[in-house]
Amino acid sequence: MNSDPIYLAIDQGTHASRAVVLDHRGRVLASGAQEIGLTRPQTDWAEQDGDEMLASIFTAATQALSALGERRRDVIAAGLASQRSSCVCWDRRDGRPLSPVFSWQDRRAHLWLRQFEAQGEEVHRKTGLFLSAHYGASKLRWALDHLPAVREAQAAVTLCWGPQASFLAFRLLEEHPLFADPQCAARTQLWNLQTRDWDPELLSLFGLPQGFLPKSVPTCYPFGTLRVGDLAFPLAAVNGDQSAAVFAFGWPEEDSAYVNIGTSAFVQRALTRDPGYVPRQLTGIILDDGETTVYTVEGNVNGAGAALEWLRSELGIDDVLSPLPQWLETPCEPPLFLNGIAGLGGPFWKPDFASRFVGAGEPWQKAVAVVESIAFLLQANIEEMAKHVLPAARIRVSGGVSRIDDLCRRLAAVSGLPVHRRDDPEATARGIGYLAAGRPSIWNNATAEQVFAPAADADIRRRYRRWRALMSEATGV
Repeated sequence: MNSDPIYLAIDQGTHASRAVVLDHRGRVLASGAQEIGLTRPQTDWAEQDGDEMLASIFTAATQALSALGERRRDVIAAGLASQRSSCVCWDRRDGRPLSPVFSWQDRRAHLWLRQFEAQGEEVHRKTGLFLSAHYGASKLRWALDHLPAVREAQAAVTLCWGPQASFLAFRLLEEHPLFADPQCAARTQLWNLQTRDWDPELLSLFGLPQGFLPKSVPTCYPFGTLRVGDLAFPLAAVNGDQSAAVFAFGWPEEDSAYVNIGTSAFVQRALTRDPGYVPRQLTGIILDDGETTVYTVEGNVNGAGAALEWLRSELGIDDVLSPLPQWLETPCEPPLFLNGIAGLGGPFWKPDFASRFVGAGEPWQKAVAVVESIAFLLQANIEEMAKHVLPAARIRVSGGVSRIDDLCRRLAAVSGLPVHRRDDPEATARGIGYLAAGRPSIWNNATAEQVFAPAADADIRRRYRRWRALMSEATGV
């Protein structure tokens, strides 16, 4: 039997849990997946079921390990990548959820959060995040105010709350640990980047009692023992899904802009120095192994895949994706789309921005405009980052929406940078696998990639300048 060590990577995403088994070079040996539900009981609400989420992880892991046969016994460690800004309340006695998992998409408390706008810059300086209902603080306060089970657990001192990843580790691992990694902890908007711990002043600001959050620990840490069937191995790394994806091809390049495009899109620059306060971007820690820290400057685009979903209902077309390549290749002068789907993110940060088309167009031309708006928003973030970090030499894209070739071409043309795309749907799993495996020197470096060279496209650059002026006029940024 081949005794080379192998690793289990768990990627718990919005729509499914995936489990991928990787060897020491980052090659996929087996995988499994199980879809999960997401409900929207009211406008701005987005909820998932914690028990269903846990069951889906075990199902996916069992599928992947079973496919290996006896080789499954060579698994020596696991990693967990989780939805970063999702959070949940649970009981420390038995782990039962006391609330739904509040999805990162959930914005139910955005009106309540407005009372803290005067403290917004202070919150940003401490946490690296703009004041937002996407993050955990307002969701935990909502749970305390509206869910009797949460208040009862608080009174009984059995309440746990915090990142979804902490809940999953508590339930998945034999030791039932109460730990939080830096990236997921930070997305509660209660974690101080400088002290690398929960901030008492932020807890007080949002009216949240102390003593119920998990212990802050590094990204790479002995979290506990994961048992799947007849196997048991340590969970060695926990990270957010987007931050894990930066490590999909090994140690990140400081001169690359990492862009992951799914339901939403994220631009990340990885740095080995603390970037300090970056006024119109997010900052955070994507790796802490107890010795080395990797920081990130990040911009987000909420309306990526979510905007394509919105477009389907807007145009009344069941299938937008199939004809999209042909539409994008057809010469036209599309309208401009000011894209605030799911809240306008970086570098503008206007959560209640009204999306709109500027200029007339046929339905298919509006679809082109929406795709262009994704490229334009990404470029606006890349430009903003260049004010604070070394300008990027290239863009590395991943994620399902990056499979749209003409989105990559437009991004290359408008940025003037080559866009590198590797055919890798498992970027998050590979990234957390790399960290769980102890950062092997040879990791997934033989994968072929497609490069979209920047074309001299004067029309799209003109449209971008016009779009940028309209966005500035609409937002003041």
